[in-house]
Amino acid sequence: MTSSELWSRDSAERYDVEEAERSSAVFLGPTLDFLAGLAGDGRALEFAIGTGRVGVPLRERGVAVVGIEFSEHMARVLRRKVDEETLPVVIGDMATTVVPGEFSLVYLVYNTISNLLTQDEQVECFRNAARHLVPGGRFVIELEVPPLRFLPPGQVAVPFDVSEGHLGFDTFDLARQLLVSHHFTREEDGSYRRGASRHRYAWPAELDLMARIAGLELERRVADWSGEPFTDASTKHVSVWRKPS
Repeated sequence: MTSSELWSRDSAERYDVEEAERSSAVFLGPTLDFLAGLAGDGRALEFAIGTGRVGVPLRERGVAVVGIEFSEHMARVLRRKVDEETLPVVIGDMATTVVPGEFSLVYLVYNTISNLLTQDEQVECFRNAARHLVPGGRFVIELEVPPLRFLPPGQVAVPFDVSEGHLGFDTFDLARQLLVSHHFTREEDGSYRRGASRHRYAWPAELDLMARIAGLELERRVADWSGEPFTDASTKHVSVWRKPS
């Protein structure tokens, strides 16, 4: 049984509206270019495909995409956009669920590996990616760098969005390497809806060790989908590991 929290029906129905900016063609362009380039003529498998924010337009680029999704509610929203034959989706967790066939690309976007709340499950996610890859295939993860240096001494909270319609901040359990993202979202009537989600943060070096356990080798790490260099000032990374030929 996975430790991932399950997206509810209400959350799934709101997701595309709340992520409209990240779903735009301008925003997604570099992401799709990056992933399509790695997939080439092969198939791509998206772990935690959600409502298809990335998988659907990648399929429209001509890449044969298959998805794994833990929440049936999220998958139902995706199914309104594309049929099962065009983009198959298997309901299950990304650490253990196996789908038929082999893939030249497996990918996880938007911090989703952090939904697995234990190190063991995150290791199994890497192993599951390697299990699906053809020799020479790649596993790609987009993940924020833990913002611990922004923590004042003695504090455990870091704000990440303070705007007219939304207040967001993370609280950290440093001993267990866990964080909780808190959201206060303003509704049309002026009230605020509160939400929270748990995540396990991991450093790039820890992910590299997980990859080695799974038999994968680091090929490339950049700061974003446009390929900017990854530095000690980068707030996130896009990392590519390769399955040896």
